Amino acid sequence: MIVVLTSLRLRSLWGFFRLSWHGLQISRQAKKQQGFLSLKNTGLGHNHFTMSAWKTEEDMKAFAKSGAHLTAMKESATISTTIKTLMYSTDKLPSWKEAKQLLNEKGKALHYH
Repeated sequence: MIVVLTSLRLRSLWGFFRLSWHGLQISRQAKKQQGFLSLKNTGLGHNHFTMSAWKTEEDMKAFAKSGAHLTAMKESATISTTIKTLMYSTDKLPSWKEAKQLLNEKGKALHYH
């Protein structure tokens, strides 16, 4: 399976409301998407994380480039200062502790100013 880890640092705590709205729309989209296996999220304050699992990389890319996810990506610079992502193939989902460590060590970062 393909696992995608994402961390997002909010510009302001008020951004949580916009992030939550996008999260709800993205969750609804993911559950209908071909190849979707799992979606989890956690976070507090300025730092938020997602973990999704997909049957194939093609399934994940089709999801990422469409619908609610694409809309949220277009607004990410207004909500966040930094987004980190990591995609990899594995047989099991990592714990949140492992996921955060992987993102810090290997995640690709986008910084918005």
